Amino acid sequence: MGTVTLGVSLAVPEPHGRFLQRKREGFGDPAARGIPTHITLLPPTEVDTGALPGIERHLAEVAAGSRPFPLRLEGTDTFRPLSPVVFVKVVEGARGCTVLQERVRAASGPCARELQFPYHPHVTIAHGIDEAAMDRAQAELADFSATWTIAGFALYEKGDDEVWRLEREYPFGAGGGAVPVPRQGSEPAELSRPPATFH
Repeated sequence: MGTVTLGVSLAVPEPHGRFLQRKREGFGDPAARGIPTHITLLPPTEVDTGALPGIERHLAEVAAGSRPFPLRLEGTDTFRPLSPVVFVKVVEGARGCTVLQERVRAASGPCARELQFPYHPHVTIAHGIDEAAMDRAQAELADFSATWTIAGFALYEKGDDEVWRLEREYPFGAGGGAVPVPRQGSEPAELSRPPATFH
């Protein structure tokens, strides 16, 4: 029995997901191409492969008991100097994200784990790069905004090539339809300016 590294997240839908991923790459973040644009619910977590069926059942139960909620991204901020991260802010829907990640990481469930820092929903646009590039990321996306309804979350697995790949989508009980999830393997769309607000 081996282990795998999993993550659970809320996808940023298109065209915003690819736009922010392309911008992150342009700022010089080497991890950008392997990470679909997202809001984390469960950070990278190593588990035994034998635990996967139980984890999938748990996530399905969490999704079935959840309901859609509105989310809005707007502007940028940073965790510096505590952590070398620049991010787009969640200005609406943070409470929904917080409740959801608490249910995913429930102490009685198979995804129970402690966090390195208190949970703060956000979309990373630069991580661990030089300060000038971090400053540029924070300035260039300061007027970015996007709005949509969160209708589900997704389970990802990290490959040996450091690329995070979609394993399964979990639409909410009343979400209906598929969850829009950015996928690796296709060339990101060419976008030179922030797209219009998405609903």
